[in-house]
Amino acid sequence: MGSTSAHKNEGLGRRDVIKRSAALGLITVPTMSFLSACASSDSSSDDTVKKGKTSAKNPLGVNDTAGLDVVIFNGGFGEQYAIDAEKQYTKAFPKAKVKHTATQKIQSQLQPRFNGGTPPDLIDNSGAEQMDMGVLVGKKQLLDLTPLMDAPSFDDPAKKVRDTLRPGVLEMGQFDGDPVWIMYYAYTVYGVWYSQTALEGLDAQYPENWDDMLALCAKAKKKGIAGWTYAGKYPYYLPFSLYPFIAKIGGREVLDKIDNLEPNAWKDPAVKAAFEAYYELQQKGYILKGTAGLTHIQSQTEWTKGKALFIPNGSWVENEAAPTTPKDFKMMVGAPSGLDSSDKLPFGTIWASGGEPFIVPAKAKNPEGGMEQLRIMLSEESSKNFTKQVKSLSAYNGGTDGLTLSTAMQAGVDVLKKAGDNVVNPRLQDWYAKLQKEQIGAGLGEMMAGRLTPAEAIKKIQDYADAAAKDQSIKHYKHQ
Repeated sequence: MGSTSAHKNEGLGRRDVIKRSAALGLITVPTMSFLSACASSDSSSDDTVKKGKTSAKNPLGVNDTAGLDVVIFNGGFGEQYAIDAEKQYTKAFPKAKVKHTATQKIQSQLQPRFNGGTPPDLIDNSGAEQMDMGVLVGKKQLLDLTPLMDAPSFDDPAKKVRDTLRPGVLEMGQFDGDPVWIMYYAYTVYGVWYSQTALEGLDAQYPENWDDMLALCAKAKKKGIAGWTYAGKYPYYLPFSLYPFIAKIGGREVLDKIDNLEPNAWKDPAVKAAFEAYYELQQKGYILKGTAGLTHIQSQTEWTKGKALFIPNGSWVENEAAPTTPKDFKMMVGAPSGLDSSDKLPFGTIWASGGEPFIVPAKAKNPEGGMEQLRIMLSEESSKNFTKQVKSLSAYNGGTDGLTLSTAMQAGVDVLKKAGDNVVNPRLQDWYAKLQKEQIGAGLGEMMAGRLTPAEAIKKIQDYADAAAKDQSIKHYKHQ
């Protein structure tokens, strides 16, 4: 499995993160100790429902009287899209009662249930309290979703569900080999977000190289506008633009080495160049004052107020920042500015991938019901509803006919078209959530706050990666 896939179709979405995958919660990331405890429980539920009879209308064999327990992460996408899809489930199985729970505290609320062997049937595992997918897969806590992927699609029985997905989505749910452990429902474009109105006010174009980026930031500074802001309290947002910047400079193989936890991967010249470029933003005073102490919501609000030109983010930001976004903002996304003409990949290199990871626990009481709910969500009707409600495309490859796209969504579609095959998909946040969110993020945050030099940050992050590579308590993954 490579770190990139050729995304030639339109698509947008939101994290997981982290991959929203992603990243919308308001408290710290769960530690490995929770996840190990959660994953190592030997408890199990004795009342798993009996599988129903399979038929053309019920290809997964859902028990039509069994209840369905769904937990949704209530972040940038809200919960209504899931509630609407659950109504379709109830319509198909009127005797089944759906229990719907929405929360930002995925770990806190689900830890006792995993430990007790009574997890929900379907979980939207996202936000800052996201459970570590690498640990859950490694400890065999997730159901293999291959039966869902091979089931007839909701709209066209002649097509399997797997054949209706956007490029790269299915592969993201695979960790080792063919089993599919995660269904990433949204489709996310990561990059540098900006207001076209703000750039027009400076008589400027989006900068395609770093010299132009610095010149624009200097111009903005003279007008009392910062060049950049970001989620200082959650600095793992920085890689949303930094990782594709690294790939553009040194090639996608640099990101593969980082994902594989190879020795000295972080000491690659491309990483050094990218870190030094971002550090220059800090040293020249182009970062909004106080950014290091801002949450994702606060940094986005400062940005929509026009206090900074650029913010690294994912395409969920349009919906999440909607309450503070002026009508004439003209929200856009750009691929990271290049460094110079020596870059190995062209301008337009972008990070885009599946986001909003849904999982069915291995010990779910009604696993067929959990998979059927996902099958419903991957219909054209549910996909269109999701896109209309949250301004993001889903993993379903289509569902936009007749819809008017916002400037932000259209910009995402446009950058994907420009990228062509130059779409990267780092896996670090999927395979090693603690390393990515807590450790690498911390190192980047220290550098961008001016408390570490690029060389010091690289050493610190490489030490973290080396420790993870040597840690035999966690399962290790590599690109296939």
